[in-house]
This record gives sequence, C-alpha cells and structure tokens, in this order.
Amino acid sequence: MTSLAINCRNLKKTYPSKPPVDAVQGIDLQVEVGECFGVLGPNGAGKTTTIEILEGLLKATSGEVEIFGLRWGKDDSEIRQRIGVSLQETVLSDDLTIYETIRLFRSFYKRALSVQQAIESVSLQAKSTARVSKLSGGQKQRLAVACAMVSNPELLFLDEPTTGLDPTSRREVWEIVNRLREDGRTVLLTTHYMDEAQRLCDRVAIFNEGKVIALGTPDQLIRSLEAQQIIKFSTASTHDTQQILEPTQALIAGCSQLPTVSNVELEGNQIRLACGQLHVVMPALVEVLRGEHMVLADLMTRAATLDDVFISLTGRRLNEDRKEA
Repeated sequence: MTSLAINCRNLKKTYPSKPPVDAVQGIDLQVEVGECFGVLGPNGAGKTTTIEILEGLLKATSGEVEIFGLRWGKDDSEIRQRIGVSLQETVLSDDLTIYETIRLFRSFYKRALSVQQAIESVSLQAKSTARVSKLSGGQKQRLAVACAMVSNPELLFLDEPTTGLDPTSRREVWEIVNRLREDGRTVLLTTHYMDEAQRLCDRVAIFNEGKVIALGTPDQLIRSLEAQQIIKFSTASTHDTQQILEPTQALIAGCSQLPTVSNVELEGNQIRLACGQLHVVMPALVEVLRGEHMVLADLMTRAATLDDVFISLTGRRLNEDRKEA
C-alpha cells in the first residue's frame, strides 16, 4: 500500500493562446496519507489549475499524477470512489432539503456513509429538514463539505472552504477539518487565510508563477526567515506627539540599516520591520527616530507568522488578491 495520497512529478499545464500561458511549470508535489496539506498562493499562481488536475477535472499538458498509486485516464472510476471534492462555490438546488441533497450525492458512490452520518459529520442534525434556500452562508458551506464527505473519501479536496464566512462559521469548518485529521483522512486545503493554514495544516506549499517556491511545515517555513519578530510603528514629531507623520524616505532607509532587520515594508502611515533580535533593534530604532526629529506614536511587536513568510517570498500579502478580485 502506498504511503502517498498524492504524487505528482514535473507537472505542467500550458493554455494555448498568443502567447501561450504556462500556468503550471514543472511542479513536484507529494502528499502523505493522513496529513492535512495546504496550498497557498496569489491569484494566477497556478494552484487552482494544479488542484483541478489532481481532482481529475483538467488534463495536464505533461507530467505524472498518481492518487493512491492510481492514474487518471486509467483508473478514473476507482479514484473517484476514493476522493471527495468541495469546490470554492458549490451550487446546490435551493428547493431540496439538507437530507435530500446529501441523499442525492450519496447515490453516486458504492461505499458511502449513511445520510445521517454525513449530516452528523458537519453538525447539521438540527437543520436536516431545512431547504438549502433557508441556510446561512456557514451552513451552506458545511453542507458542501458533507456532500464531499458522503462518499466516505480517503482524500478530501477543500477549495477555500471558509472564504466569506464569519468568524464563528470559520471555526466550525476548522473543527470539521480537525475531525477529518483525527479520523486519519488526507485533506488537501487551499486557503487565502494564513492563520487558517498555520492552524490546520501539517505542511504547506506556497505557489507563485506556476511553481512551488516554498514547502514545509508552518514552523519550518517561519524558522527559515531571517526574522523571528515583527515590529510595526507609526511616528510623530518631537514637537507635536499628537500629529502622526508620514514616514520619510530617510527614515525608511535608516530602518533598513538597523541590526538584524531583514525586511522593511511601508503599510499606510506605518513601517513594518522584520528582525531577528528585538532587544537589539529597539534602541537603534529610537536613535534613528531621534536623528529624524521623530518619536514613536504607536508601536506593536509580535512573533513572525506564515503571513510574514509569504510577504518575504512574494512581496505581498496573500489577502491582497481577495481584495482585488
């Protein structure tokens, strides 16, 4: 029995156009049985194309893909019986109840869960007779996961399962993913929320421009940064501490020369520093501010996160793509 749920080698996908678009450029990816694997990346990074190839929805231009050692184009029926797919936007019939919807999806599979088991897996027992049109956004998302779960899959694809949900609904979906992990199922999760990936995933792959640019556990990727601490601050004039000043180029340049600082970013009227040793940077920062006749108006420090890894690698936040879309 293979220890890999997903194994793809030198995966490529080119869309014919003028000029051709190389959406996926030689990706190697292995997902072990029983792990929750996160795929992160900005829009246009190639992650959706890659996932659709893995799900059997799209044909690769070249490369090899194995799902539990089986191959699309040869073992399609067996693969489909062993995977579940929850798309980012699942359109379900508004007129059906939760029970009827899951019963419909259950009819597609040979070794499915019972309808009641699928409903219980996402904690929708109290709503089983409610029509889809009457469900909240969070309840609809949980129903979509239940439809993917009813096949009793060994491998579950969850494409941005918490996008647009309120904090309570997000945490309900997180609990479902954690239960899947406890059951020993393999989960491949795409998300635009770095805190979600850091909380749920055993390993993550960061995609950019059709390639995997980083791969590892969240802790490994964070440790790979030269910085372990983040400082964010705004400044005021030494003569008027109530007046917030726009950072000057001289101040930004001075911050970039501070000891153990590896990255300087401008965020509105705040400066964000990534550094290795907080106790070394702070006194030096105060001296730079004094030279510019400025003082700290606001200061925040925190430990580095997966979001900082993404910024370091791509120069932007992952959430920026959601705001632009």
